[in-house]
Amino acid sequence: MDKKYILLGIHSHVTRMRKVTVILGILATVVLLGCVSEQTKDVREQIKIYGSGASFPAPQIENWIYEFGKINRNVIVEYASKGSGAGINDFKSKLVHFACTDPPVKESEWLELEKIGKPIQFPFIVGAVAVIYNLPVEELKLDGETLAKIFMGEIEYWDDDAIRSLNPNANLPHEKIIVIHRSDSSGTTEVFTTYLSIVSEDFKSKVGAGKLVDWPVDKLGRGFGGKGNEGVSAMFKQTPYSIAYVELAYALHEKFKIVSLKNAEGYFVKPSSETITSAISATSAFVPDPSEGYKEDLRQFLNANGEKSYPIVSFSHVLLWQNYPEKEAKAIKDFWKWVLTDGQKYIIEGYAPLPKEITEIGLKAVEGIRGE
Repeated sequence: MDKKYILLGIHSHVTRMRKVTVILGILATVVLLGCVSEQTKDVREQIKIYGSGASFPAPQIENWIYEFGKINRNVIVEYASKGSGAGINDFKSKLVHFACTDPPVKESEWLELEKIGKPIQFPFIVGAVAVIYNLPVEELKLDGETLAKIFMGEIEYWDDDAIRSLNPNANLPHEKIIVIHRSDSSGTTEVFTTYLSIVSEDFKSKVGAGKLVDWPVDKLGRGFGGKGNEGVSAMFKQTPYSIAYVELAYALHEKFKIVSLKNAEGYFVKPSSETITSAISATSAFVPDPSEGYKEDLRQFLNANGEKSYPIVSFSHVLLWQNYPEKEAKAIKDFWKWVLTDGQKYIIEGYAPLPKEITEIGLKAVEGIRGE
């Protein structure tokens, strides 16, 4: 073949290759720009919803947020564990989209919320308050009356006759009891003090129940407060011969020693998924319509009958509005519907899932949320 034609053929081939390369480059750029555009679109369409409140359900909420985030990247959920009282205040000030509180909101608080919008409230998880102790004894049993006297400061030493009679085989030390309690406005405290007020008339008259109470043991120099379940746990670990109350998940996570409490049937039981479920099943629980959430009575779940029932169990509740801006409404509905359905598969140790009839109450309320 003529050398000229060979060179022309090569030139033609190279030209075609350059054209193909240019076309491929253009296509790659278009695809890349498309991907960037889609990524930008995804980021732009991400909706953030914020919640705050009770530290009681915080470990469970954090697990839900993690699992939900795997399947729905367009909704970012953040939760600040700061105590039921602080959460309710944030919700009232519209600093957050939802708030969590252990005991149901009181009527006076509900009326304040109704001046701002239309609140709804329903239970979303069941947990327990564990009584923990820091002393070199493997098993410790207490009844409600003795526990109340300890937290009032009336029982001073670990080897007091009242404690020894319940633990005849334990080598109890002659050491002063240090009582650690919540310092912040706490639903865990309200649950705990409501229980103590049920089992001890003396505690009811001298201390009473509430998110914040005046602990007599503080005045004796043996009572100290920590902020949140996290703060109580940290203080408790550093304080030998102390006793405290925390949400069960914290006690299990930290491997704290847990008191066996005498229940209404006279059996000593520790909190667990089984004993929490037994307590809920043994009560004729009345959960009102979420539009009248304040009507729920915390006391109905405490000191329940049943051989296996743990005496200090409680629902945690979520506060939501019936109306939100359109995109936020959808994000909130997506998250809380998932919590009440598929989310119940991701219950961590220390909690128990809701009974079906109570789940349905919450689902109906979430379905009623509307965008504006």
